[in-house]
Amino acid sequence: VQLQASGGGLVQAGGSLRLSCAASGSIFSINAMGWFRQAPGKQRELVATISSGGVTNYADSVKGRGTISRDNAKNTVYLQMNSLKPEDTAVYYCNADVRRGYSSIYTTYWGQGTQVTVSS
Repeated sequence: VQLQASGGGLVQAGGSLRLSCAASGSIFSINAMGWFRQAPGKQRELVATISSGGVTNYADSVKGRGTISRDNAKNTVYLQMNSLKPEDTAVYYCNADVRRGYSSIYTTYWGQGTQVTVSS
């Protein structure tokens, strides 16, 4: 199973970005999907998660500015970030809890990360 994240880049403060993360491989089903971020010198932190049924959860730091969504047919999760701030600068990682075709358990897989840089 591979998760491919894309959509990062350099944006000015107040701008917007839409991140995408597509899962591929031997996938039977996907439970929760999410976005995390890690700024230089800091620990990786939760940004948002979304369940298979569409229930969402957000970090306080992005509430009102971020929207997580998913397309189950495409095994893809999205993160729309608006009103970006310099403190949003980080590498953004996606993850997914995947059940593979031959397994009865869910395993968490991570994408490679995409850099988001917000200039002031």
